Amino acid sequence: MTLVLIAMLVVFPAAMAYAAASDLFTMTISNRLCLLVIALFALCAGLLGMPWGQIGWHVAAGGLMLVVCFGLFAAGWIGGGDAKLAAATALWFGFEQLMPYLMLAAVLGGVLTLLIVKLRSGPLPALAENWSWAKRLHAANQGVPYGIALALSALIVLPETAVWRAAIGV
Repeated sequence: MTLVLIAMLVVFPAAMAYAAASDLFTMTISNRLCLLVIALFALCAGLLGMPWGQIGWHVAAGGLMLVVCFGLFAAGWIGGGDAKLAAATALWFGFEQLMPYLMLAAVLGGVLTLLIVKLRSGPLPALAENWSWAKRLHAANQGVPYGIALALSALIVLPETAVWRAAIGV
């Protein structure tokens, strides 16, 4: 049980923070990070004795997100890293908390997009002119680091999940 709590209270939040920071600074979210999030779920589900049927529904939610998000990626609407991160985190939520996660990510992503559009409407501050990540973020032809919204939403929704309730014994 201690290993599950460490995974959920330390490793998962650290992975989400890394995903958000990586997307902000490099506009990429690594495959390894997404695989870590998936492996953490498998570890926690196994250690918690989650029934195979319930695991199956979580896998189905993650798989559905992967298909939908890669469709959005193919259309050019989201980045590949965002698609992978959304699918990997959906695995943790299952269908039970998938809609709250997606709704929160949409709201936070909308706010993030508006902030970046506002930032891009003015000149880049002189202090940031030598920061490659700030220049990239400021460029009008660049996307939005939506991984920030996905990661923050995941951290907010995680305590509402069946996995969390099982880990804390509720």
